[in-house]
Amino acid sequence: MQKITLIIVLFLNTAFISNAQIKTYYYPEDTLVAKNLEDWKKLKFGLLMHWGTYTQWGIVESWSICSEDEGWCERRGPYANDYTEYKKQYEGLQKTFNPINFAPDKWATAAQYAGMKYVVFTTKHHDGFCMFDTKYTDYKITSDNCPFAKNSKSNVTKEVFDSFRNKGFKVGAYFSKPDWHCPDYWWPRFATPNRCSNYDTKKYPQKWQAFEDFTYNQLNELTTQYGKVDLLWLDGGQVRPDSTVTEEERPWIKVPYTQGINMHRIANMARANQPGILMVDRSVYGYYQNYLTPEQQIPDKPLDYPWETCLTMAGSWSHVPGDKYKTTNNLIHTLVDIVAKGGNLLLNIGPDANGNWDDTAYTRLQEIGNWMKINSSCIYNSTAVAPYKSDRFCFTQVGKTIYAIYLLNEGETTATTLNISNYIPSSKSKLTLLGLKTKLNFKTENGNTIIEVPPLDKNIFAHALVFKFE
Repeated sequence: MQKITLIIVLFLNTAFISNAQIKTYYYPEDTLVAKNLEDWKKLKFGLLMHWGTYTQWGIVESWSICSEDEGWCERRGPYANDYTEYKKQYEGLQKTFNPINFAPDKWATAAQYAGMKYVVFTTKHHDGFCMFDTKYTDYKITSDNCPFAKNSKSNVTKEVFDSFRNKGFKVGAYFSKPDWHCPDYWWPRFATPNRCSNYDTKKYPQKWQAFEDFTYNQLNELTTQYGKVDLLWLDGGQVRPDSTVTEEERPWIKVPYTQGINMHRIANMARANQPGILMVDRSVYGYYQNYLTPEQQIPDKPLDYPWETCLTMAGSWSHVPGDKYKTTNNLIHTLVDIVAKGGNLLLNIGPDANGNWDDTAYTRLQEIGNWMKINSSCIYNSTAVAPYKSDRFCFTQVGKTIYAIYLLNEGETTATTLNISNYIPSSKSKLTLLGLKTKLNFKTENGNTIIEVPPLDKNIFAHALVFKFE
């Protein structure tokens, strides 16, 4: 493995640890994994979906059954003051989950129009409810306990993967390593004080081995029964060897014993089943984190390793009625900012209990797609190039072409001249604006580049203008 020593900031949930530590990134030694990683870096824009029974209550995914006193996972409703009853009612949502409007082809079509190139779907979140047909638990959407089991599309993960794969997407399986329903992770013999396993794994090694096997077997199902799977996106960073825990991470891992699940064994199996599959063992630095995933955050500058910001289109990862969606302008600026720093954007949309996306999500994807139809050449296959970002300009490079992307404010009418500081193109460069066929004039003065901008139709040239120097 090639090792790159670097300083990084670890992101967890919607917060992050501010004290950076020296970590080591391991570039994959497997040549097929390395090739797939380089191909993934060129895709730039993907879709993440959090979906499960919790959407019936319109609450945060899984976390309300975790006994941690945080505002974002606070229990609400008639059972909020009785944990035992709350968890019973929460798990009972399986019996009423019936998303009869589930139409993954519609999702794939909308995402494809927006310019997304890969999808990551929650096959299982921390609550343990499986959105795929597993034989290792009955807590699943295909169980007779779930009314949707009678639907021909009940194996939701298969349907999602097939629909998106048919549109040319690479597909990824989000899978939670912790499983709060599994009795070998949260043993009913003990209380469940936090997100971690609730027993000493050193004291009860056979119990923990059973959980390791359970996890291994479910991931074996996902990598053998669902066609080509391009990446495993493994969440729940507290499930890790204790030797990998830093002092900054200790406050949220909370337990003194190991929770490692033998990732070497899992990776060997997954790559035997799916040669070259990428693995994202989130927040666990080592051989099985092929790229890193800052959450709800954009780094201040380019990073020295492959990375992807995972970000919600609305306020929550899961569907919440009346949630506030980010504007199209904000989302396009976010994509441009991330790509200019060499990263990918994985944008989350949460389906509702009936299997619908909010109309606003479709509108946002349509509007992003309208912009991408004109400007996508500055996004795909691009690399970061200095100065990366200068005032309201971001920069990307494809081959020998430099793109200077001007971020427009909402409703802004472009000035007749724009000034780029800290960037001087070659005097032989040809300058055009994507969407216009005519050549533009520019000059350099005092270390700045001044572009002459013709009158533009703001219905076409909205959100961000892409100037091409070649």
